[in-house]
Amino acid sequence: MRTQAVEDYLKVIYDLGRDGAPVATSAIAARLDVAPATVTGMVKKLAALNVVVHESYRGVALTEAGRRIALEVIRHHRLVEQYLYEAMGVPWDQVHEEAEKWEHVLSEELEARMDEILGNPTTDPHGSPIPSPDLEMEERDHRPLSELAVGQRATVSEVGDEDSAMLRHFAELGLFPETHVEVLAVAPFDGPITLRVGDSEQSIGRLAASRVFVADVREATQ
Repeated sequence: MRTQAVEDYLKVIYDLGRDGAPVATSAIAARLDVAPATVTGMVKKLAALNVVVHESYRGVALTEAGRRIALEVIRHHRLVEQYLYEAMGVPWDQVHEEAEKWEHVLSEELEARMDEILGNPTTDPHGSPIPSPDLEMEERDHRPLSELAVGQRATVSEVGDEDSAMLRHFAELGLFPETHVEVLAVAPFDGPITLRVGDSEQSIGRLAASRVFVADVREATQ
């Protein structure tokens, strides 16, 4: 039976397994903040529904059916985020929580109408790709801002949307998708990173920088 809990688990497994490797049940438990025994019980139910495969000591992986359900939920979530942000003016640090409520109940008719009104968007307010109507997801070649070295420039492609306070911090720093940044200094011992963001100079901690993803990395002289 396809329930909200089933969809939540499949979405988390998809997200944690984007590198193609099986996902450990401990990682699922940590992400959902539930006991490992709870995950073990749910994984058995998911396997019985043929939406995951589970191998002892290896982890959990989605079947094609499970992958399509996960991508459908992700499409609903990110499309709703974009609709709330663009059409209704909801701040980008508030849309994630609202979309969590909508993603499980959005009808296909309303999804198609939102998509049409928005002009078939390909990303949400945080730069995350929206799966296509046929449930294909864009594969991206980007990396965390925290991995850049002094003198490198890049373009922000996506920011993590799980923490509303962190999103407000990104907004204060000007770190929106499509923003150009340059690393000016990196403090030792996991100290802050100094950036040029547009015409301003900003400082960001390593943890926050690890949730900002960049593409088109190049040397400042290029």
